[in-house]
Amino acid sequence: MKTLTLAAGLLAATSVVADTPVLTVYAPDYFTSEWGPGPSIEEAFEAQCNCDLQYSAGDLLPRLMLEGDKTRADIVIGLNTDVTAKARASGLFDPHAQDNTALDLPVEWGDDVFLPFNWSYVSFVYDATKITSPTSFEDLAKIDGKIVIQDPRSSISGLALVLWVKAVYGDQAEEYWARLAPKILTVTKGWSEAYGLFTSGEAEVVLSFNTSPAYHIVAEEDTTKQAAIFSEGHYPYFELVGKVASTDQPELADQFMAFVLSDAFQSLIPFTNWSYPAAQPVSEWPEAFQVLPRPNAAVMYSEDEAEAIRKQAIEEWRRALSR
Repeated sequence: MKTLTLAAGLLAATSVVADTPVLTVYAPDYFTSEWGPGPSIEEAFEAQCNCDLQYSAGDLLPRLMLEGDKTRADIVIGLNTDVTAKARASGLFDPHAQDNTALDLPVEWGDDVFLPFNWSYVSFVYDATKITSPTSFEDLAKIDGKIVIQDPRSSISGLALVLWVKAVYGDQAEEYWARLAPKILTVTKGWSEAYGLFTSGEAEVVLSFNTSPAYHIVAEEDTTKQAAIFSEGHYPYFELVGKVASTDQPELADQFMAFVLSDAFQSLIPFTNWSYPAAQPVSEWPEAFQVLPRPNAAVMYSEDEAEAIRKQAIEEWRRALSR
């Protein structure tokens, strides 16, 4: 009798699991790591959705483009504005159906397909015990130290940097890169490797975000890692979420898109992704984020401009650094 009871219980549990809808979310590796925002977001969403949120980590747009409408993804999270033109043109995304007026950003957001979930400014973070803060790109080229940056061909933060330089210097961008090149210690594939070289003392400056010092302040009580604020303005970096058009869980995907704008989601962002929440005013940010230095101006390209100028900006960077 005990055997029959146990078997019946296992069958019932299996049936419950089988009946639980699955929402598959494509996300970057950092997002799903134990120190990223993914686990907390998964727990919070599953508490209200009666579903199983499953991440699939790795490349985002290249993988989605390869899979097309056969993709398993219902949601893609972690895109940014410098790749959305290509993503939009693919036809693989549906409108997000959310109210953009709920957003609180340094620019007006009119996109009805890609929804920002957090943001920051691309910045150079430096060790204040080793160098004085550069206050412009010209200062950066004259620092008494070394810089680590990311490759724009493999890193979206690296791509944001070459677009930032292009926006500031225009036709003189390649010439600026040539002057900066002697200060560049190395170019890494991604952000994590670059930041690790910085925190291990291999370089005095690293390409990162103006919100990165919040981690050191909160987690380590270290105020020596600071973001340099440039007089030219900074490139804002928005991370985005999109609903995949071919999803077989459209209602669940819509529920997740709405969840992105909720306080339950937004309140997790500062201390898990170390960025500004996209749908909360400054007054609701944790104090550590409210007091971070911010630039006076945002310097960026629209998605169409970024798409048009991307290859040229990367090629100018490559030529200058290969001399």
